[in-house]
Amino acid sequence: MTIRVARASGDRTWLVAVAASLWGFSGLLREPLSRQLPALSVVLAEHVVLVLLVSPWLVAAVRSVAKCSARTKAGVLVIGAGSSALATTLFTAAFRLGDPITPQVLQKLQPGLAIVLAAALLGERVSRRFPLFAVPALAGAWLLAFPDPLGAQPQSLAAAGLATGAAVLWAAGTVLGRMVSAELPFLHVTTLRFAVGLVTLVVLAAATRTPVVVPVELVPQLVLLAAVPGLLALVLYYHALRWTAASNAALAELAFPLTAAVVGLTLLDGRLDASQWLGLVMVLVSVVLLALHESRSTRPSVRHRVDDRELTAAHPS
Repeated sequence: MTIRVARASGDRTWLVAVAASLWGFSGLLREPLSRQLPALSVVLAEHVVLVLLVSPWLVAAVRSVAKCSARTKAGVLVIGAGSSALATTLFTAAFRLGDPITPQVLQKLQPGLAIVLAAALLGERVSRRFPLFAVPALAGAWLLAFPDPLGAQPQSLAAAGLATGAAVLWAAGTVLGRMVSAELPFLHVTTLRFAVGLVTLVVLAAATRTPVVVPVELVPQLVLLAAVPGLLALVLYYHALRWTAASNAALAELAFPLTAAVVGLTLLDGRLDASQWLGLVMVLVSVVLLALHESRSTRPSVRHRVDDRELTAAHPS
């Protein structure tokens, strides 16, 4: 099997940012649901809807993964059980704590963790250009997160634990999603993520005796949550990830907190201080410039390795 370096011409960093932007709208539905139901109940019901939506591809997805390498099978299990089930439960639980720091912290930890994992698992190597995009993006995310960026402290050990756990699991999902996409179509990766996640959540709910019955009046909110920031965003995300270095994808995912901030300003009567406005602009400009650079340049800021199977899938001719 010959290993070659992927070209930047097919980069889809911009599409990762679009998918992450859809996640930024999830708080509109997830926050009120978390106030009425246990976090595990919300995520379990969400996954039931998701599995129903992807059920036409379920049998084919299982057959596909059965033919894959042990590495890909393990990656699918971690993505489904960790990045889909457990990480989303931790994220939903953060809303119940009422801690505004938690979701911001997890988003700033994730890119750094993903870059480290991408180097270790995928052999990605960043060039000297990459910090030109990464440093302003991370600094902007910090400014955006905290009205007092020099005095920000986690308000509780529980909130910090949720943030760190979700960050690790989502970073692993970014990197492993890039890895398994070499052997599996993006629709199958999405289907397996939700199916494995559902099985994991059922086991967790049974072990913790968490109530699983959802009031009928909350069903429309759960369906909308599952369909748009859930299924639509993940389909776009995994399609884009096949063409995008995991390190770039991790930075593009900062569009999530950026969109959440805009939603808070326009739909939830929120406000930003001057430093937060500066952070918002820094994140937006950094992500846009990274996407433009990777899609147009013949010298990408992150060089990622792909095998002949992936090149054949990407360029059938």
